[in-house]
Amino acid sequence: MKRHALAIAALLIAAPAATSAFAHEITLNATIRDFKESHPDFQLDLADDHDYVSSTLGGDNKPVYIGGAGTATTSGAANYNQWYNDTPGVNLTTTRDLVLSNGMAGQGGVYTFSAPSFFPIDGELFGNENSAHNYYFTLELHTAFTYQAGMTFNVTADDDLILFIGGQKVIDLGGIHPPQNATLNLDTLGLTAGQTYNFDLFFAERRKVLSSLSFDTSIQFVPEPATAGLSLLGGLAMLLRRKRKAA
Repeated sequence: MKRHALAIAALLIAAPAATSAFAHEITLNATIRDFKESHPDFQLDLADDHDYVSSTLGGDNKPVYIGGAGTATTSGAANYNQWYNDTPGVNLTTTRDLVLSNGMAGQGGVYTFSAPSFFPIDGELFGNENSAHNYYFTLELHTAFTYQAGMTFNVTADDDLILFIGGQKVIDLGGIHPPQNATLNLDTLGLTAGQTYNFDLFFAERRKVLSSLSFDTSIQFVPEPATAGLSLLGGLAMLLRRKRKAA
């Protein structure tokens, strides 16, 4: 029995070293909605199209459409509101994990998600519609972070990407376009160090033949499952070490 307890303790003590390679990863869960090519807001001509949503996030944590009867690449509030809401007969919904890595064995530094060819639902939901990929979809991501001075967020997106921090729009890459870049210095937003803010990101892929979504950031989003797992294993190892000494 004593040898068995010592063996368990040894495994738990060794576990953090075995899993530390994953401590640099942050996993964010995103909602993806698939649409058909026939939707009025998809497979249109290329055009930049900014400010079709309000500068403030809605009370339902969705963008508020302000484009009137339509803009260069949108056809009004009713159709736009389907982008980020489950709508029977119009879209189908699933989820995907976005895994950010800083390339190190510990926390900190710059976390990166890189998908220059971003097709997360190929062959699923409405399917590829006789194309090489499933092109027509949106992505909605909600998370949070504790602000510290010096944080940055750099993104490349094809097509639309709109980001809200603390409910305020801070990046607007709206429209149907090739990959576009935006760089954000969070120190310019008037945030308070040590305070937690919501991070709400909305993406849309609306035209063949490209789709990309990549970003790098010094933001450490919460929660970070790997860190929580290491803390649990460390605590169990300490408990077993104490029992071993008492024996």
